[in-house]
Amino acid sequence: MVSKILVTGAEGFIGSHLVEELVRRGYRVKAFVMYNSFNSWGWLDTFSHDILEEIEVFVSDIRDPNGIRQAMQDVDAVFHLAALISIPFSYHSPDCYVDTNIKGTLNVLQAARDLDISRVLITSTSEVYGTAQYVPIDEKHPYQGQSPYSASKIGADKLAEAFYRSFDLPVTIVRPFNTYGPRQSARAIIPTIIVQLLTGKKEIKLGALTPTRDFNYVKDTVNGFISIAETEKTIGEEINIATQTEVSIGELAKLLIGKINPEAKIVFDEKRIRPEKSEVNRLLGSNEKIKKLTGWQPEYTLERGLEETIKWFHHNLARYKADIYNI
Repeated sequence: MVSKILVTGAEGFIGSHLVEELVRRGYRVKAFVMYNSFNSWGWLDTFSHDILEEIEVFVSDIRDPNGIRQAMQDVDAVFHLAALISIPFSYHSPDCYVDTNIKGTLNVLQAARDLDISRVLITSTSEVYGTAQYVPIDEKHPYQGQSPYSASKIGADKLAEAFYRSFDLPVTIVRPFNTYGPRQSARAIIPTIIVQLLTGKKEIKLGALTPTRDFNYVKDTVNGFISIAETEKTIGEEINIATQTEVSIGELAKLLIGKINPEAKIVFDEKRIRPEKSEVNRLLGSNEKIKKLTGWQPEYTLERGLEETIKWFHHNLARYKADIYNI
């Protein structure tokens, strides 16, 4: 594989774990982080000095083609994770999602083509499939734009496919199903339940309980990315990262309540409900393709992953605001 990798969205949840693992495996890493006036590098700021010393940090904005082109000048591969990801916020501000998710991806693809980058991994999402028309959902499942967020990711995926077919750019579309673990935003379902429970809430506010999801522990997701990048057999492919198991939000909530505070109960919060036709009712992914092409296998059961996640949140609870519904 290539020796120097640019990770966009490196300051975020999955991106920061990916940077750590790449450094651990001996790759040279350039971390592309979003410019801000606080000089914050997101989760990278929590890294030990030894790890930070191994990382080159590049501060810019994925929406700026000049910034991304400059960042990619001296790298062999790009793992493109930078994106806006909240579904509720996409109802409010869809323009931002087009600018960041579609135009930002186009900026990466254009620069990669011009600079002759040897591998480009574009991060997709299981949300592009919408509610399952059949299960397990394989990579041939139809796309359904059930939110502005998912529509923007469909657009980005199709641009990536076009650059592969039109210009022979060595693109792979990596499609993780729902990832969870340490450092995840409070807007996601597992952190919002854990944070409410750990702060002593007796009534856990949730929206729809019947939708099902296929949950990947973040270390499995990161290993999937790296496994995909380490073989040329994945070039030009769309590849799910999934456990091929599902759990409903209600079942998940009861499991976490049992682990943290069995006296707590679930209460309905209308603010957390998606519009009816926008709710994705079932996600259960096929992982046959990634196993066949790379040999990747999930190492974490849901039980083990949740234990690790609860432990981390217990020690980092001050970073989260339990009384605010974070969209």
